Amino acid sequence: MSAIRLLVLGAVRQHGRAHGYQVRGDLEYWGAHEWSNAKPGSIYHALKQMAGQGLLRAHETAPSTAGGPPRTEYEITDAGTGEYFRLLREALVAYDQKTDIQSAAVGFLVDLPRDEAIALLRERIRRIGQWRTAVTEHYVPEDGPERLGHIGEIMNLWVHRADSDATWTRGLVERLERGAYTFAGEGEPFVGVLAEGEENPYATGERHPEDDR
Repeated sequence: MSAIRLLVLGAVRQHGRAHGYQVRGDLEYWGAHEWSNAKPGSIYHALKQMAGQGLLRAHETAPSTAGGPPRTEYEITDAGTGEYFRLLREALVAYDQKTDIQSAAVGFLVDLPRDEAIALLRERIRRIGQWRTAVTEHYVPEDGPERLGHIGEIMNLWVHRADSDATWTRGLVERLERGAYTFAGEGEPFVGVLAEGEENPYATGERHPEDDR
């Protein structure tokens, strides 16, 4: 799975309708350019690609404020909404993905009903435990990594990361069960996108040819 599709679909969905530079600004506002492959080129490519796949609908609008050609605004389609939630659910349970997948999923967690989010996180914990059981048939952490030579340190790293992920996930589940955050259907959602014209304190300032389109 690639985090960029989930991030772009989620950003467009939060706006309702947004042009590419707005989506780029939101992802930089979230710091996604630091912890994922959400660079300008990949963002603009993903927008065009998903529009071609019917996941986004492209609208030509008025000329950009920079005096360039009309901007293209994107709106998520029903198919795109389905894909967004599929990716989100998959990312929440897929513990063996890169950190950017998990980070993107946590960022959109509240788009789900609370009970479903908790159920998915519990499934994540179950899968981590299942993986750990399979691994420790060959590697026993309590015996230490040395008996496998320095290669044992790889297994040791994997087990420690899995244990850490499980501990973090259990803590998140506990906070959600206590009522933390506002989930779908519970009230006004958290606003995590920049308003039109709002200054982005985390913008990279790097220019890209697609910024004004």
